[in-house]
Amino acid sequence: MLKTNFSYFTVEWELFKNLGESAEQSVYRDPNAAIVKIRSLAEKMTDAIFKLEGIDPWGLKSQVEKLNTLQNKDVLPDELVNVFHMIRKTGNKAAHDGSYGTTSEAIDMLQMAFYISCWFMEVYVSYDFNSPKFSVPIDNEKEQAERIRILEQQLQEQEKRFKEQLEKVVIYPVEDDKENRNARRYRSKKYAQNYPPNEKQTRILIDEQLRNAGWEANTDELNYKCKKTMPEKNRKMAIAEWKCGTGYADYALFDGLTLVGIVEAKPYGKDIAGDLVQSKEYARDVQVLAGINLVNEQSEYKTPFVYSTNGRPYLKQLAEKSGIWFWDTRTPKKASYALESWHSPEDLRKKLEVDEITANKELSEDKQYPDFANRYYQIEAVQAVEKAIESDQRRMLLAMATGTGKTRTALSLIYRLIKSKRVRRILFLVDRTSLGKQVADALKDTKIENLSLSDIYDVKEVSDIKPEDTTKIQIATVQGMVRRLFYQEEGENIPSVGTYDFIVVDEAHRGYTEDKTISEEEITYFNEKEYISQYRRVIDYFDASVLGLTATPALHTTEIFGKPIYTYTYTDAVVDGYLVDHDPPYKFETELSKNGIRFNEGQEVTLWDPETQNIDKALLEDELNFDVTAFNKKVITESFNRVILSSLAEHIDPEENGKTLIFAANDSHADMVVRLLKEAYEKIGIPVDDDAIVKITGYIRHPNKEIKRFKNEKYPKIVVTVDLLTTGIDVPEISNLVFLRRVRSRILYDQMLGRATRLCPDIGKTSFKVYDAVHLYDTLQEITDMKPLVAKPNQAAMDIYDATINAENDEAFGFYKAELIAKLQRRKQCLSEKAKVEISELNHVESLDQWLQSIKMMSKKELEMQSENIQRMTEYKTSEQTMYISEAPDELLFVERGYGEGNEKPSDYLNSFNTFVRENINLIPALQIVVNRPKDLTREDLRTIELKLREKRYDETSLQTAWKNAKNEYIAADIISFIRQAALGSPLVDHETRIKNAMHKVYGVADWTPMQEKWLKRIEEQLLQQPVLGPDAQTAFDDAGVFQQNGGYKRMKAVFGDQTNSIVETINENLYA
Repeated sequence: MLKTNFSYFTVEWELFKNLGESAEQSVYRDPNAAIVKIRSLAEKMTDAIFKLEGIDPWGLKSQVEKLNTLQNKDVLPDELVNVFHMIRKTGNKAAHDGSYGTTSEAIDMLQMAFYISCWFMEVYVSYDFNSPKFSVPIDNEKEQAERIRILEQQLQEQEKRFKEQLEKVVIYPVEDDKENRNARRYRSKKYAQNYPPNEKQTRILIDEQLRNAGWEANTDELNYKCKKTMPEKNRKMAIAEWKCGTGYADYALFDGLTLVGIVEAKPYGKDIAGDLVQSKEYARDVQVLAGINLVNEQSEYKTPFVYSTNGRPYLKQLAEKSGIWFWDTRTPKKASYALESWHSPEDLRKKLEVDEITANKELSEDKQYPDFANRYYQIEAVQAVEKAIESDQRRMLLAMATGTGKTRTALSLIYRLIKSKRVRRILFLVDRTSLGKQVADALKDTKIENLSLSDIYDVKEVSDIKPEDTTKIQIATVQGMVRRLFYQEEGENIPSVGTYDFIVVDEAHRGYTEDKTISEEEITYFNEKEYISQYRRVIDYFDASVLGLTATPALHTTEIFGKPIYTYTYTDAVVDGYLVDHDPPYKFETELSKNGIRFNEGQEVTLWDPETQNIDKALLEDELNFDVTAFNKKVITESFNRVILSSLAEHIDPEENGKTLIFAANDSHADMVVRLLKEAYEKIGIPVDDDAIVKITGYIRHPNKEIKRFKNEKYPKIVVTVDLLTTGIDVPEISNLVFLRRVRSRILYDQMLGRATRLCPDIGKTSFKVYDAVHLYDTLQEITDMKPLVAKPNQAAMDIYDATINAENDEAFGFYKAELIAKLQRRKQCLSEKAKVEISELNHVESLDQWLQSIKMMSKKELEMQSENIQRMTEYKTSEQTMYISEAPDELLFVERGYGEGNEKPSDYLNSFNTFVRENINLIPALQIVVNRPKDLTREDLRTIELKLREKRYDETSLQTAWKNAKNEYIAADIISFIRQAALGSPLVDHETRIKNAMHKVYGVADWTPMQEKWLKRIEEQLLQQPVLGPDAQTAFDDAGVFQQNGGYKRMKAVFGDQTNSIVETINENLYA
């Protein structure tokens, strides 16, 4: 009997033995069949691993999904995953093309099958297993034919019994306690370390990787040294052992007749980053043969690109020992770096079209920035990115406050990068389809010389899967790109690593938060760690520079992108006049919010079930206490809400020009707020249109339509929301924010505030008001959980299930199924760990996570069989979801405004400001100028002072309000007056009065002409906007935009002649006289 490389398999795994042996016997007679048998062996082994590990494969229909699952669960080391995928890919080619496969390729695959078989034996059969050496099968046609016939008969019977055999395995599974699981992981990784692929296997892996990238590669057949293989027109060949001086490069990459790359291949696991030196040497010494084209024959390097690899998948933890190290010889000062995959021939062709040095020079010399993003900080942000790109920084982060034009800044950068040919194609990555649509709309609406960016460049939107050759900008979701890259079989739709050379990641702080529920588009990921892991895989996959955009950097943001290369804060924007600040918050204190709500032991309490909408009674076994953080979340207290809203009705005029946004705890609470607020206005005799106060949450019928009304129409004036309007809503008229809900996330709080920060000169908005009923403002300093927010869904789970089952087409079925999974995910978040285990047992599934994952892949027929399980999960009752109803009366104790860092009383705030000024006069130079030499003050000095003061929560608006409340007089003084009053005791003078007094002096010094009077009025208007003109006339008129745009100092000299300088001197001397 012929010897086989698979004889070690024990009787329960005899199918594996026979599949391997059948492939062995076929390598010479039918290599295609041999490769298909090896694919079958790997697939059956994968199924067995799922059973042995106790992992439910339900819904994972393809081998690629199963392998990804095993990798994500750390069952398969990366080395093994690599081999399994290679078998999968090669086997798929053989299965779809009966003529595919040579004997050489079949033997290569046989070695890979032998490798994973030995691993399986050592990890799952016997830790004492010793791997034998692989033997190349002997070509004995007569004996092999007979053996194949016998094996085929056995295989047919064994294939039928395989599922039954696996069921028997389940009866005696590998013990699944933590200790045994860790032991298997250890043995698995140890096997990969002890038996790395040998030189031949490494070449097999590299050949396959090159083929996957679009190169023809076969070390044995396409070999210059052994077979004198030469490049040919219209072929993309990786020719092995190409002559370079006295040695041979492991591969030479030819695009047609043009040499584009040299590759040095090292043994698996050896350091490769340093071996680029060998590739560079080969690139210098390339043998120039007749008919071969060189990109730049006169250059030191005869090929533009060099590589070094050992076949090992890229691991950041082992960066120098893994991946594909790459260096562009055309940019000698640019460092080498690791790639996850090979460039395709098209990638290298496109790379050659980019002259980075010339493009960088053009960018640095181009001082023309698009009008749609020409604010100074937007230009500085673009310059910072361009400088980082020039210095070869591959990860960058811009931190810009909400409302300051991050997207416009990004579009300005994109326009300049493409125009200068610094980049070829840009991927704009978002985390939600709705954000992708916003970006697409911005590209259509943003114009340069009457043409939109979408008109100038070919743009592909979220719904477009694949970019065209002419595409310059592609918009995609993280989730969609993950599916395209890692969760589909081979095909033209998998992008190559060079598809994009620049990536913009919008909302780069993205993550989950306990303050919100999971959204429809988050169904692929079950926790923040997995999301970030996949998100990083996408940006790490491409050979591209990556720019993250965020308003609020989180810890994981800086871990991925590094510290911001440019920051423009909310405070900066307020000081510069691009956003408005909020007044000191109104804080409401009631009897219940101060002392909490108590239920005594043995007391009969009323319980509310939000899911069933039922009310029940129960006797308490223990005392229960709730403070204000639980109000409207764990305990329903209508009296508290009624007291707060009655007071709020006295503060907010429902017919004023501005609009109000109220943040409620949940949907039912939002309904209560709407009802009670309408009753409050009715009680004090203020008639309110029924459409003036509404709820906009994910549970209403047409939330997007209502949001549009809120933005564009008179009504509604007051909107109550939960999650839906915390982000992504731009209503400049919002002038009041009301907090009836506590949050733990600093980022979420900032996003809530961001709804009201935008300018709205049409209604005279100079600031916005904050009404805090739940002590949120007092706790901000303790909020450190930095995770963002997304939207909520809008239907009951079984209603969505019915819509899914009754969907009329595949598109509708997919849409409703996604809605259903999202709803079930949200339901899962409300369950205790005990409840999750109980439901899993009742539903006969390993875990809820795995079951929910499997639903994604279910057909309509399969989903119909899940009706009972889905209903069980949606109706399952837990004590955690029950809300207590309190009938305790409440009354308003006081409404006060807190100032500064400690929410101080007005008089204490003014005193602390005075102390700060006096103690820092000699420490802050600009402060000293204000006190001692105000006429020398520059606009930059004023900006520095305002930023320093805001760090300590001192600002003009708060000081004005505190002065009014403490002294019962309102004086609209500016910050300079407050500083001088604190330091010198100077009387506080109204800003407008002070300006008019100074200008009165100017008007009286000469008999001005009408044109001169016109310009003096402009100077007065500028001073009313900003209290500093400048220390001298040239600075005043050349640095201020309004004067600079009209000719600056030179124009003023033409208008006022020799009096120009004396005008500014007179103003400065009298402003603070």
